[in-house]
Amino acid sequence: MERTRLMLLMSKVFAVIELVLVIVHHGAHALSRDQFPPDFVFGASTSAYQVEGAANEDGRKPSIWDTFSHSGNGNKYAGDGDVACDHYHKYKEDVKLMANMGLEGYRFSISWSRLIPDGRGQVNPKGLLFYNNLIDELISKGIEAHVTLNHWDLPQALEDEYGGWGMQHGLIGFNLLLLGFLPQTNSTADIMAVQRVQDFYVGWFMNPFRFGDYPDIMKKNAGSRLPSFTQKESNLVKGSIDFLGINFYYSLYVKDSPGNLQKENRDYLEDVAVKFQCEQTAHNSSLDDWSRVNFLHAYIGSIVDALRSGLNVKGYFVWSFMDVFEIGTGYEAGYGLYYVDRNDPNLRRQPKLSAEWYSNFLKGKRMNPKITKETEKIVASVLSHNPWLHSATLTNQNKFGIQGE
Repeated sequence: MERTRLMLLMSKVFAVIELVLVIVHHGAHALSRDQFPPDFVFGASTSAYQVEGAANEDGRKPSIWDTFSHSGNGNKYAGDGDVACDHYHKYKEDVKLMANMGLEGYRFSISWSRLIPDGRGQVNPKGLLFYNNLIDELISKGIEAHVTLNHWDLPQALEDEYGGWGMQHGLIGFNLLLLGFLPQTNSTADIMAVQRVQDFYVGWFMNPFRFGDYPDIMKKNAGSRLPSFTQKESNLVKGSIDFLGINFYYSLYVKDSPGNLQKENRDYLEDVAVKFQCEQTAHNSSLDDWSRVNFLHAYIGSIVDALRSGLNVKGYFVWSFMDVFEIGTGYEAGYGLYYVDRNDPNLRRQPKLSAEWYSNFLKGKRMNPKITKETEKIVASVLSHNPWLHSATLTNQNKFGIQGE
């Protein structure tokens, strides 16, 4: 019996020792800020309607998202952006949090409805003052302001009467929402279906800018329903963007579905001739968002690979700086680095584990998130029964696998 207990104790001791070795091991996939060029910008993002609140203050008028959120038509999630995160009143507090985290850039959008409430004409002085103050606050903390001129929130006054705007003396580009497409099986048909989806989903937008025309498979499957370019139009659109921004949220499994092409009155999705399957992860309001830590590590690591392959990547902005009003899902999703307590009248911000990880990374620590919450629990259990092992206790830093400098 004593021999068994001794062997069990020793196995736990070796488990702790092994864990500590993992923590300090210089892993092959460790990341640090110095792996990126000095002018590479790491930041976080929000958008006006999703974070500002103050929807009816200081001269702001409704945007199409105000109308939609209050209409009850299609918005199945409760909530709206009337208050959101109250960034309009709390921007100084929020910028201070950004500075403490070590953010190098903050991407935000300007509310057209706040700046030019009627969509055109007079500029709202109070709206202009807010954005001037926000930018000044960012600059005072050494944070670059990255401004999106319009993030879906078109003034309602322009919904029925289109009025365009242009940007001069700058780079012109657009953000493309990308999805990861994976074959549902290893069959040739499903693998070819993935390529077809890429042509329809990405090529639909990118091929004209790169080649001056739509992908061949789109022209074949959609036929006369797809507009065609004249040679003049093709020459005009080809190479006409200066940069491409990429938004990425999730992946879908793709299965070949050739039967869709037999339908007489088919639409865009049927032209693709595939079926989609999406596995969603339940919303997790926990501050211990280990899945986000691993997400950040994986994606930032992939940027290192992209830079080494010669791609001219200029920055990475986490969506989002805090839990905001998400377009389409309201407050059901929490993508923020900071949790916003909506039961608190002051909408208290609390850093999640991902905020700690990102901050340590930005401040030059070498990061390797191999330590999981489950592993921490095992170590805690061992330590609680063996006080003499407390010299191996994990800290808030080494739970991320921060390596020695």
